[in-house]
Amino acid sequence: MHPKASGVGRESKGTTSDAPDNAEALLADFLSNTADLVSFYDRDFRLTHYATRLKDVYGGAVTPGAAIWQVYPSFLDSRCRDEFLRVFQGGSAARIELPRSKRDAPQSVFVFATSNGVGIIESRQHVGRSATEEQERVILLHQATHDVLTGLQNRRRFGERLQQALAAIGETRPKAALLQIDLDDFKAVNDTLGHGAGDTLLQLAAGRIRDALRDGESAYRYAGDEFAVIQLGNEQPAAAERLAGSLVDAFKQPFVINDIPVFVGCSIGIAFAPEHGTDGEQLMKAADIALYAAKTDGRGCARIFNRAMLLLLEQRENLRRSLRTALQRGELYLEYQPLIRPPSSVIGFEALLRWRHPEVGIIPPGVFIPIAEADGLMDEIGRWVLEEACRQALTWPPSLTVAVNLSPAQFLSGSLTDTVAEIIDEVGIRAERLELEITETVLLEKTVDNIDILNTLNVLGIRISLDDFGTHYSSLSYLKNFPFDTLKIDQYFIADLETDSKGQTIVRSIINLAHGLGMSVTAEGVETSAQARWLIKENCDCLQGNFLGRPLGIEAIGDFIRRSLPRVVRAMEESNRAV
Repeated sequence: MHPKASGVGRESKGTTSDAPDNAEALLADFLSNTADLVSFYDRDFRLTHYATRLKDVYGGAVTPGAAIWQVYPSFLDSRCRDEFLRVFQGGSAARIELPRSKRDAPQSVFVFATSNGVGIIESRQHVGRSATEEQERVILLHQATHDVLTGLQNRRRFGERLQQALAAIGETRPKAALLQIDLDDFKAVNDTLGHGAGDTLLQLAAGRIRDALRDGESAYRYAGDEFAVIQLGNEQPAAAERLAGSLVDAFKQPFVINDIPVFVGCSIGIAFAPEHGTDGEQLMKAADIALYAAKTDGRGCARIFNRAMLLLLEQRENLRRSLRTALQRGELYLEYQPLIRPPSSVIGFEALLRWRHPEVGIIPPGVFIPIAEADGLMDEIGRWVLEEACRQALTWPPSLTVAVNLSPAQFLSGSLTDTVAEIIDEVGIRAERLELEITETVLLEKTVDNIDILNTLNVLGIRISLDDFGTHYSSLSYLKNFPFDTLKIDQYFIADLETDSKGQTIVRSIINLAHGLGMSVTAEGVETSAQARWLIKENCDCLQGNFLGRPLGIEAIGDFIRRSLPRVVRAMEESNRAV
């Protein structure tokens, strides 16, 4: 624990409340007035909370973050230490007899385990209470204001302290900053390593947050994997930015759980009072919006609230509401981009989802597809896309294929193979005319299930493409374990193909690797004749991009095949002559 972390003993001296059932006031009043010397220590044996009389008796040894043996040197004695560790490691509470090293040293202390360390009661007055009664009384008062799992102050106390901090703001009073902290990818740890590992991670995360705190800063577990810090001080926004930076850096180091290194970052939203809110609800909303912006900007970062964030969030919420009815209103539609096999063959089209909003106009897929995935809409929308693309492909020459992208949400729904089989039967399209494109992100979970899904689709006769190859994890084990027919090279590698020798080496290696494994290769984002020439020279099987054909509406497909094909042929022939 950081030596400057705040303790209840210090806070209690100046804390008052008019509400008799105020949890903070109850604990503060107890620690201020009890004749017993009560203290709490975390799992690093550092002092976190203490009764006022403890400091009166032991003086300078009692400071937040002090080691337990600084307060009670007798715990360095082997017998006392062994008994203490037995309780600390989950054993039953015990009264430990201490050696009398000096006249005012206690004869014994009562030690009991807490969720996040140990508590000690040193009774200086005998009032007839049993050790069990002492333990229960102190634990109940402590748990009224602290989270059982992490030992941080709890949500109830957070609300109380935030209101107190806001009420104290004035010309000569310190400013208040609220930091909302959310763990990145916490759910993945729970899902893959189990809830026990998730609980351990929350405890370790709470420890890192606690270690980063200084005077005037207090941490809380708000809910689930959400934490908060209230920071008091006039040096804003510099102080909040300093703390947020320390927290982000602290979470870059792995957490080791059951000898497994786990990487979980944190995203932070920051709001200031009174600039962003004069009551708790306003300030929490502002910090939450800033946290959402941090998540949107790539996670593992901190963002300070500004009004533009609120406008963007309101726009997003409006889009979210509209998207829920867009399919029923006929606002979603498909465009198709040609797939060209050198020297000049149109072999098919890739279906691309579009949304024409009645008020906003065309909304980019990069904006609305993440919303649909987050809201659980992609299964329904994805089924519509697949069925619509197959029906429209029936109007093309029977030699042309149609490629359809699958979102991770569809792939992991558990009903994908049944859905595909039903649509093929209902529409009447041949399975070999359908190609399904997936990205590497859908392969990161449930590996056995993924193999079964892809093998089933393969048995049905459907082709499978690995989309955007090279931009994510690009594990070669995917190519060994999964039955892919095609690798699609992401346009990132194609953009500088004419001048970037490293990019050329990568693309050449992907083509050779795929061919060696019996797969075909499609290059995405072909925008120039020079790119096309280079790819043709390296035996790339299929090209796709605006140089060869922009996305088309269904009504334009026939015209493209009849009229635009000669232009494609001429472009490809020019590329071939240049080669």
